Amino acid sequence: MAQAVMAGRSDLPATAAPRLRHRRRMFWPFTLPAIALYVVFLVGPAVATVVLGFTRWPGAGPVVFVGLEQYARLLGSEAFRAAFLNTLGYIVVGGAGTFVFAFLFTMVLRGMRASKTIRAILFFPNIVAPVALGMFFGFVFRYNPGRQGLANFLLESLGLPAAGFLRAENVTWVVIGALVWASAGFYITIMMAAVDRIPPYLYEDAELSGASAWQQFRHVTLPLTWDVVGIAGVLWTIGAVKIFEMVFVLAGPGTYAPPSRTWTLAIYVYDRSFGTQGTPEYGAACACAVVMIVLVTVLVTALRRIMRRERLEY
Repeated sequence: MAQAVMAGRSDLPATAAPRLRHRRRMFWPFTLPAIALYVVFLVGPAVATVVLGFTRWPGAGPVVFVGLEQYARLLGSEAFRAAFLNTLGYIVVGGAGTFVFAFLFTMVLRGMRASKTIRAILFFPNIVAPVALGMFFGFVFRYNPGRQGLANFLLESLGLPAAGFLRAENVTWVVIGALVWASAGFYITIMMAAVDRIPPYLYEDAELSGASAWQQFRHVTLPLTWDVVGIAGVLWTIGAVKIFEMVFVLAGPGTYAPPSRTWTLAIYVYDRSFGTQGTPEYGAACACAVVMIVLVTVLVTALRRIMRRERLEY
């Protein structure tokens, strides 16, 4: 019926034509509010961000157009380079660790009687706010004279020297470990939801053929969940580019930006927007935000091309 309307056919039942005309009349009244909100709160700010990235503006007073000067300053900024490399580290290293755990648990949980209960337990850290997780890991890894955290307490109990886990040069690795621990359950849940759709007889045939758990995962699970793995990779990439709270809490006191060598791109935008290092620089903040958008676009596009393959039917 919808195809007949799109093609302009007039051979519809007499009772259906008034109803379809009424639906067409109601299309724009229901759609325009959503389009207006989308334009005002997403398209408009995005365009304004791109425009302000070519200006110098402290948040008040005249807006000075400077062309590509802000982007040249970004490339010459040590803080920006550190933030960019840290963000790439979270995307690549954190993503690799997260998906390794997701794949391992997928192999282990498939066929277990209590798999759904274990999935719920593994998913639990993902619902905890990143700020709370940052405070928790700060308590575990902190070290001050007379106030060591749980990790250093255990090291000293074993006769080992205390370690500076939360020093500027080590924070990135602590955050990556925390992200893997907190995020793996989410991707395990996604993977297991896809695995539940695979017909059991495929695994039975593989077992009868003598395939090991790894061979079953490689030749049955992974090919039949490849699309889901690609979508999970896109979700991880988008989320990793926006990492802010956990680094802010672990690397700093929580009231101002941490040392610049621990920054992410999101913290760089925050610092330049709220002027913790002096006068706010909204032009530089917007330029960095544009870099984040371009980075996400490039990585997601590349990931989708790499993950593209012929769809398997079962």
